[in-house]
Amino acid sequence: MTRSPPIDASRSDKVAVLSLSSYVVRGTVGNRAMAFALEALGFPVWSVPTVTMPWHPGHGPSTWLTPSAADFSAFIDDLISSPKLAEVGAVVTGYFGAPEQIADTARLVQAVKLANPSAIFVCDPVVGDGSEAGSRLFQPDATLQGIRDLLLPLADIATPNRYELQFLTGLELSSNSHLIEAAATLGPRLVVVTSAFPMLRGGIGNLLVGGPTAILAEHRYIEGAPNGLGDLTAAVFLARILGGAQPEKALQATTATVYEILARTTKRGADELTLETDIDSLKTPLAMVQMRQVGGVAGVRI
Repeated sequence: MTRSPPIDASRSDKVAVLSLSSYVVRGTVGNRAMAFALEALGFPVWSVPTVTMPWHPGHGPSTWLTPSAADFSAFIDDLISSPKLAEVGAVVTGYFGAPEQIADTARLVQAVKLANPSAIFVCDPVVGDGSEAGSRLFQPDATLQGIRDLLLPLADIATPNRYELQFLTGLELSSNSHLIEAAATLGPRLVVVTSAFPMLRGGIGNLLVGGPTAILAEHRYIEGAPNGLGDLTAAVFLARILGGAQPEKALQATTATVYEILARTTKRGADELTLETDIDSLKTPLAMVQMRQVGGVAGVRI
């Protein structure tokens, strides 16, 4: 397996990325993870917090600061009317602090695409997760419906985990064939399903759906993974696509980056991704990942 080529962070023609997600004071999840990764790879970031928290909820209860619906809408209006909006070449969304934020976000995505018709929208539908014990929806049903009905129809790329894909489609997904079929109905041209079913024993994978043949990128499963891997995956995959990589190469580089950072984080015993220590893994990951074709859906092309 060849090494992933580096992104040239010295180029001055990088488009800005508008990132909307949660913000934590301590940790590397949500916008903290996405903005850091994108900036490390040379892309300026316009960062919009949908909710501010002291730390990820997995570390214990805390006070959440969520902007009122009126304040968030006015904030979005300011961005839409900005004379600099055409600088934005991509939008990425993650965790929402309230269902009412979704309609305003859809307006913003549409405005960005009007100002810059080549802009890319990546929707990471952060609504649920799962384990061997089953799946859980940790967002209100209104948030799930808003993402499904308002954001995914605008998205060029979606990055759900397999449990979120199940929630969004209402289908029982028990194999990669099921994931491929469900992803093809989601709407975006490219779908990266994280936590896909592994073909390697003791592995885990990311499944790219968006062509006549779906591609699975696998690596060894690591116990005790901290939060933020989905945020990191969405940001790095977007950066690789913006950097000119073909989807399969972007999948390979993204999977290698996330696995390498995860392995180094857990080796240190850290409870948050150690992105600040592993910038080289963002730029030129050395980890090897297994790439294989696993089938596809007729009529859908990368």
